[in-house]
Amino acid sequence: MSNVEIPAGLKELLQGYTVEVLRHRPPNLVKFAVQHFTQILENQRNDQRAQKCSAKSAKKGVTFETNNSTKDDEEDEEDNDKSTTKKCNRRVSVCAEAYNPDDDEDDEAEPRVVHPKTDEQRRRLQDACRDILLFKNLEQEQFSEVLDAMFEVLVKPQEHIIDQGDDGDNFYIVEKGVYDIFVQKDNVSVCVGKYDNKGCFGELALMYNTPRAATIIAMQEGALWGLDRATFHRLIMKNNAKKRRMYEAFIECVPLLKSLELNERMKIVDVLGVRVFKDGERIIMQGEKADCFYIVESGEVKIMIKSKTKASQHNNTEVEVARCSRGQYFGELALVTNKPRAASVYSVGETKCLVIDIQAFERLLGPCMDIMKRNVSQYEDQLVALFGSSVDLKH
Repeated sequence: MSNVEIPAGLKELLQGYTVEVLRHRPPNLVKFAVQHFTQILENQRNDQRAQKCSAKSAKKGVTFETNNSTKDDEEDEEDNDKSTTKKCNRRVSVCAEAYNPDDDEDDEAEPRVVHPKTDEQRRRLQDACRDILLFKNLEQEQFSEVLDAMFEVLVKPQEHIIDQGDDGDNFYIVEKGVYDIFVQKDNVSVCVGKYDNKGCFGELALMYNTPRAATIIAMQEGALWGLDRATFHRLIMKNNAKKRRMYEAFIECVPLLKSLELNERMKIVDVLGVRVFKDGERIIMQGEKADCFYIVESGEVKIMIKSKTKASQHNNTEVEVARCSRGQYFGELALVTNKPRAASVYSVGETKCLVIDIQAFERLLGPCMDIMKRNVSQYEDQLVALFGSSVDLKH
């Protein structure tokens, strides 16, 4: 054994872990070890990215900022378990260059980030991710990687999750709790919306390498799931690049989106989900709360409204009022008027639709809102001709 050479750095690595164990006294040494060494690996990867960015920026004249401060890393490890995971992953971006998903040839060789979870935690995480459109087009293996890499964040009332103007570090999914959205306007902080026990936020700063566009504050105790910037880029951005290539030509043909700039249309592609409906399947039900908007990619849908004639008062007969085919959209009316769904929609044959959730709708389709509002009066005119003057789609 005297001839066995101890690898360089092993002694310091084990000493560092031992010191942290003595400081925190974690109940589960194996779990704590995974978190401790995962963070060390993340720091090494961030340093490598910083060096890579530095080399690229020197050629292109791009300024960048790195965060190699050991003080922050020491503070990160002062809280154990979930709090440790949360703080360890709140890091500023390491490069001001926009991320190019086709540029990172080394990503595939990088080790996966894994935050261990109990069966109960993974079940809760899967429930929280069920309706997240960014994940809808991921392959099963990619989705599993995302679940592995996500970490739980427990928040307290009035805690700032992100602050307007900061660099993007993580993407967040709401599991529970209420989170108000504040935007600074004329030096006044204005509440512009909220996430109420569901939803996600933080993706735009990661996608487009821009500062945070809003401040998100927890109004009560709650729980979030976070995904670090590097994993988000490697999985979500690469998938979005494929989606852009697939849907770029189609989106350009959608009349509603003609008024948008190219970069605005591409942002819409980034948040699109895809759903396929069987013949006769109900897509929207009249009277239900609206949470998304649809564009027909292939196939056809028929829009049905319950008749208000005396003969049909007792049998809820539905009357067809319109059809939508490739490139046309539906479901926007309830979002524009902030009312329940005014009609039911059914697929005619197998139909494929692109889906945009309500948060993305309000954030990205603002320039199209005037067109949509004009259509409200057109719908009403059509229905008056069918049912009489008592019909009002706004109610």
